[in-house]
Amino acid sequence: MCVLKAIIIAGGKGTRMGSLTEEIPKPLLAPAGKTVLEYQLDLLKGQGFKEVIISIGHLGKKIQEKIGNGDRFGLNIQYLEESIPLGTAGCLAPLKDFINEAVLVLYGDVILHMDFHRLLDFHKKKKATATLVVHPNDHPFDSDLLECDQTGKITHFFSKPHPQNRYLRNLVNAAVYVFEPAIFQYIAPAKKQDFGKDIFPHLITREPVFAYNTTEYIKDMGTPERLDAVARDICSGKVERKSYFYPQKAIFLDRDGVLNEDTEFIKSPDELLIYPFTAEAVKKINGSDFAAIVITNQSAVARNLCTEPELRIIHNKLEWELGKEGAKLDAIYYCPHHPDRGFPEENTYYKIDCTCRKPKPGMILQASEDFKISPENSFMIGDSGRDREAARSARVVFAGVRTGKACADLQTEPDYLFENLLEAVQFIIDEPLKNQFNQLLKLSEQCGEIHKPFIILVGGQARSGKSTLTSYLKQQFKKLGKSVLSIRADDWIMPAADRSGKETVLERFRMLKFEKDMFSFFNHEAVSVKKYDSKTRRLKQEIVYRYHAEDVIILEGVPLLCSEPLGKLADVTVFTQIHEEERKKRFFDFYKWKGLTYLETEMLYAERLADEVDLISRSAEKADLIIENT
Repeated sequence: MCVLKAIIIAGGKGTRMGSLTEEIPKPLLAPAGKTVLEYQLDLLKGQGFKEVIISIGHLGKKIQEKIGNGDRFGLNIQYLEESIPLGTAGCLAPLKDFINEAVLVLYGDVILHMDFHRLLDFHKKKKATATLVVHPNDHPFDSDLLECDQTGKITHFFSKPHPQNRYLRNLVNAAVYVFEPAIFQYIAPAKKQDFGKDIFPHLITREPVFAYNTTEYIKDMGTPERLDAVARDICSGKVERKSYFYPQKAIFLDRDGVLNEDTEFIKSPDELLIYPFTAEAVKKINGSDFAAIVITNQSAVARNLCTEPELRIIHNKLEWELGKEGAKLDAIYYCPHHPDRGFPEENTYYKIDCTCRKPKPGMILQASEDFKISPENSFMIGDSGRDREAARSARVVFAGVRTGKACADLQTEPDYLFENLLEAVQFIIDEPLKNQFNQLLKLSEQCGEIHKPFIILVGGQARSGKSTLTSYLKQQFKKLGKSVLSIRADDWIMPAADRSGKETVLERFRMLKFEKDMFSFFNHEAVSVKKYDSKTRRLKQEIVYRYHAEDVIILEGVPLLCSEPLGKLADVTVFTQIHEEERKKRFFDFYKWKGLTYLETEMLYAERLADEVDLISRSAEKADLIIENT
C-alpha cells in the first residue's frame, strides 16, 4: 500500500504562543532556522508523497507566500482556505468528494520525524477506518487521552476536561492520523467540529479505530517553552535519531521492587506505592534517547487475585502518578500467566507455560519488535534472577538494584549492581566513565594488535566503584568488537569460616595464590577457583579460567595495585577512589544488603580503616590512571 496524499491542518491561531503568532502563523515558526511546515514537507517528500493539501485560515496568505505551489519541495501543494474557523475536523468537510483513498493527516504545529510507511502498513493490517498515532507524554492532564484493548482498537476517548476520580492511562492523541474516505460522512458541512472533542468519541462506537503507539519524535509547539525544547532537540539531532529509520534503544524496567514497593501481590491501585525516586529516574530516561518500557510478571491475575481490567487500572495509577511529576512510561508489558496448576482458587485460563513470563525473554523481544529496539544497545533494570535471565536471553545489559528482592537470588553476577533505580539510570544515561574509557582505548590502540592481550589492572578501596568500572569497560570494548575477559580477585577471598580474624587485607584476598594463578593463566594453563559469594561469605561453585586469545583482560580487586608482579604484568594500572563520606555510605548500604546489623557494620568499617585503608590508599601511587567516582 502506498499513500501519496497528505493533508496538513494549518489554520489555527496559536493563541498560547502569545506575541510570537500575532503576525506569523504558528506553522511558519522556525525552531532552529527552518519552519515547521518545511520540516513536514521535506519529510513527506523523502517518503514518496506526491500531493499535499494544506488547510489554512489565520494568516493563511503568509503560508501560501512562503510555501508556494510546492515546486521547490518536489510536491504538488494545494490550499483549502476557510473563511471562518471551523475547527480541526470542520475545516476538512469540503474534501469529502475529493478524497478517494487513505490519506495521512498532520497538524501544522507539530515537529515530527517518523516512518510513515510503517504507520500505513499498520493501518492496512488492522483494516481501520481511522488510525491515530498515540504516545504517552509528560503533560497528560492538558491532553486528550484514550484507552485501547490488547489489539490496539480504541475503546474510550477522553477529551479535556477528564472525568474525575478515575485513573486514566497516559496515552495521548499525537495529532497524526490515517483516514479512510469513510470518515468524511461523520464530518458535518459548515459546522465547527474538532476531531478530539466531536468526531473520535462518536467514531469509535461505529467504526474500527486503532491506536498506533510509537516512541518516535512527535511534539507540538503549543507554548513558547515547548518551542524552545523542540529547537534544542533539533539541534542535538534527537528529533531525527528517534525515528524508526534508526535502531532504537530502551531501558526496560521491572515493576515491583524497582518502580514501586514490592508487597508480594498488588491487587488494587491503593496497594501501589511508588518509590520517592521513581519519577525523577523515569523523567531522566524521558529526556534521553532511551525509551522507558516496563516488563513485569503479574501472576496475581492467574492466581485470581485480580482481573486483567483491574491490573490495567493499577497500571493507570502508576502512569498517572508519574504524569503528575512530568514523567512517562512509553509502554507497559505484563505477563498474567503462571505455569503451576492445581490450586482451587486459581484462574485456569491463565495457568499456562507461556513464552512471556520472565525468566523467558518474550516481553522484551515483543517490545523490541514493536518499537524497533536494538537489544544490544539497551538495558534491563531489575531486582531478581528472573530479570537477569530474561535480559541475558534477550542480549540486554542487566543492571540489578538492591531495592525489592535486592538481587538476592542471582546465580550469576549482574552486569551492574546499584542501590536503586535512580542510581542505575543516572549511570546509564550520564556515562560518567566515558572519558576514562576513551583514555584506555587510546592506550590499547597504541599497544596495537601485535601486543595481545591488553591487560588492565583495577584496584582501589572497597566500595569505590571498581566493579562498575570493570563492567563498563567490558561493555564498551565489546561494542567495538573486542573480546573481553574480566577476572575478579574477590573470587580468591578467604571464606569467613577459614579466617582467624587476624589476617591482613593481602591475606584475606590470598594474594600469593592470586598472583601464582594469574601467571599460570597467562601461560595458557587452566586456573580453577571456587567462586566467593559476597553475600554469604562462603565459597560456591567452581569457576575455570582459561585464556582464549581475548583482546582485553581486566583484573579487578581491592589490593591489586599493591602487587609488584601484577603491576609489571599489566599494560595499564587504574585506581578508583571516592570521597570517604560517600564510600562509608556505600559500605553501610552494602553490608545492610548482606544482612549485617548497623553495629556489626560499624565494627567492620572500623576494622577496615585500621588494617586496610592506608595500605590501599598508598597503592594509588602506582596507578597510571586515577578515577574519581562521585
